[in-house]
Amino acid sequence: MAGGIEIRPAHFPGRAPIATYGNGGFRFAEMSHRGSILCLPSGIYGWDATAEAPFGGERLLKVFEEAEEIKFLLYGTGRDIRRLPPALAERMRQAGISCDAMSTGAAVRTYNVMLSERRSVAAALIAVD
Repeated sequence: MAGGIEIRPAHFPGRAPIATYGNGGFRFAEMSHRGSILCLPSGIYGWDATAEAPFGGERLLKVFEEAEEIKFLLYGTGRDIRRLPPALAERMRQAGISCDAMSTGAAVRTYNVMLSERRSVAAALIAVD
């Protein structure tokens, strides 16, 4: 739209540790994002999954698009740990991805450690208040 504001899906083109989380979002790379995020080899993306529906969101398909570069997916399901639905767990296995569900806080901490070790890690992180 000429002269207007163009709104694009949130995307940070790089890998970065998560500096903080809470208050409904995340801080990374001296930026902040309100809502859930996917941390993938191609960058950090805004994601429409919520604590009420942690296994949804079209962007989760990006995990499978980048599966060759991901060995571990840390799935932060909010404040509470929720098990992956069996069909999603099986799809992860078939893609060769080891997927662990845990609280978002645990997933952030583990992601940061694994990222610093240069491991093939990705994270699906549900925002918490």
